[in-house]
Amino acid sequence: MNEDGTEVMEAELVEDEHLPAVLKGRAHAVPARRDPDAWLPAEVEEDIGAGIAESTDDAYKRDFAEYVTWCQEAGRRSVPAAPQTVAHYISHLTRTPRPRTGRPYSPSSLDRIIASIRTMHSAAGVQPPETKGARKVVAGYRRRLSVVDDARARPLKTSPALPSVLASALSVVDRTTLKGKRDAALLLLGFACAARAVELAGLNVESVTEPEEVRGVGVRVRLYRKKVKKWQNVTVKFGKQADTCPVLAIRTYLEALAAEGHTSGPLFLRIDRWGHLAPPIYRGGRQVGDPTGRMTTDAISDVVELSMAAADMGGRWRSHSLRRGFATAALVAKADPIHTSRHGGWADGSKALHGYVQDADGLDDRNPLTDIGL
Repeated sequence: MNEDGTEVMEAELVEDEHLPAVLKGRAHAVPARRDPDAWLPAEVEEDIGAGIAESTDDAYKRDFAEYVTWCQEAGRRSVPAAPQTVAHYISHLTRTPRPRTGRPYSPSSLDRIIASIRTMHSAAGVQPPETKGARKVVAGYRRRLSVVDDARARPLKTSPALPSVLASALSVVDRTTLKGKRDAALLLLGFACAARAVELAGLNVESVTEPEEVRGVGVRVRLYRKKVKKWQNVTVKFGKQADTCPVLAIRTYLEALAAEGHTSGPLFLRIDRWGHLAPPIYRGGRQVGDPTGRMTTDAISDVVELSMAAADMGGRWRSHSLRRGFATAALVAKADPIHTSRHGGWADGSKALHGYVQDADGLDDRNPLTDIGL
């Protein structure tokens, strides 16, 4: 204990074999372990890591690598980080334009970066830093941006792909081609299941069935809800219009796949400009991508974005537009919120779904201006 009352913890410079890759090869002042039982076998660390979504894990690693580089340049210790180091770094980011955009990070991105620093400390077996100061920096930054109505102070949302929007996008899809049949099935099934890109990417041909209980009603889609970590059987019903019917679209696509000899395995496959199914991809002379041809989440988002662009639809279109569009359309149609939540795989009390409810309220007769007499 120092004279000023602060506690001193013994520390040693270590080269920990379990540190994240961005930390390996560097010596860091890491508090010495005092609890002899505070360790995990490698397989348990892998199990814990498997509980973090790959996209989140990749983002955290990128954030942390940039943080470590800044610490080296600023002459600060990256691990274990002092609270002042994190606050200094976040303050630096609010004033530093990013090369790609020419503008500093948004407040929501800074929140993620703080979480990245803490998470990667934990992954290295190091006590995460206290971040109250850093979060106050973000709060002040968000307030400054809000005063001038800077878009970075607002949540970055995708545009909802409502049924009318989907109809417009589908009107320019060439559904005589294998790629067009795939894109139509992806758009309509993604909407009907309120599916995230990772959930669509994980579907197999075997995931779509017509058991006796849904025959004549539609199809059954079995998908894994990544966020809530549960399997779900979603009943997709026939649509009222043939062009926007998800059941007809997926049946047509499955028949086209069968004609190509693809009757099992990944459902949504990459297709090249010549219509070849699951062509190999090479980069630098090495084959990359899923060898089975399964589409990536980025490729699925590209289908949504390019389809909307072809129909000259303004907005911000990504794969999440399908999920957002389903929620908004269902709530505008006065579908039961509980059934909507269950169908779309939202957790009970989901803040995301509540946000869609607020958006939908302004579009139908729940808007207070509907019968106010103007």
